[in-house]
Amino acid sequence: MNIYDIAEKAGVSIATVSRVLNESDNVSPKTKAKVLAAIEETGYTPNIFARGLGLNSIKMIGVLCIDVADMYYAKAVSSLEKLLRAEEYDVLLYCTGETREEKCRCINRLLDKRVDAIITIGSSFTDNLLDDDFKQAVHTVPVIMINGRVDMPGIYSISCDEAAATENSVKQLYHCGYSNILYLYDCETASGKAKMSGFQNAITQLGITKHSYTIRSPRTVGDGCAVAQAILQKHPHINAIVTSEDILAVGALQALDKLGKKAPVIGFNNSLLAECTLPTLTSVDNMVEVLCSTSVSILTEIFKEKPVPERIVLSPRLVERNSFRTGSNADK
Repeated sequence: MNIYDIAEKAGVSIATVSRVLNESDNVSPKTKAKVLAAIEETGYTPNIFARGLGLNSIKMIGVLCIDVADMYYAKAVSSLEKLLRAEEYDVLLYCTGETREEKCRCINRLLDKRVDAIITIGSSFTDNLLDDDFKQAVHTVPVIMINGRVDMPGIYSISCDEAAATENSVKQLYHCGYSNILYLYDCETASGKAKMSGFQNAITQLGITKHSYTIRSPRTVGDGCAVAQAILQKHPHINAIVTSEDILAVGALQALDKLGKKAPVIGFNNSLLAECTLPTLTSVDNMVEVLCSTSVSILTEIFKEKPVPERIVLSPRLVERNSFRTGSNADK
């Protein structure tokens, strides 16, 4: 039994339950009586550290990501810190690494620090092995997932439709005359699986499965280059490349250069790398800054007791640069 159960039984918000527990005057006698009756009936014992929606707040938001050295996570953390600071919240950041054990440990550390909410960045936190830890978290604080989703009350998801983005990239290439397409990817997280699904959906719908390829590569420029070069030599009829990350797309461009070949390349994340490489890289913008601003807006609405959607999905956009422009089919 927890504060959410009490709120549901009494037919009030968790903020109202918190006000009653904190003996606030801003509750009508009738509502207070309903909440106290629900508490007595259920035998609920309040957690003295539970702070619903800003009551007894320490103005601290916990943020979890895998590794801030990654450009995507770094951009997200930077955006969140600025947005939360503008709302007078500080940020406590933990870089968890990949293991479940360390993710669990970091979630519990944030709860021990009595943060007002937790924001996770990336789909690696959707591992169902973490469900028990998130159940514990949402009993105390709201949890916002950026580009991740767990179906659980108290968890709010804001994500980019990565499957549709990858599918659209393939279809854009096909309609420009490219039908022998390589997909270069790096991982099989929930995000990675969504992108792979988008690629597979596209080549199936377009009827080009026999002349399209998927191959996995470690997430470095050098590995992307080596892997792309090997498959391009083995299958010289490949005439376009889509990647799951900009860093792999840069490697693919280097592979093409080494082989003296030209082919359109589309990356993913619209990172700084897309502007630094030659040719500049066409890339899917997964709207990380919009995801972050939406997350903070959702959080502030929760703190104000306003209703918010549990899931928001944003549509990405393709940012065209020199590695591929819609309508161009000069090098197929």
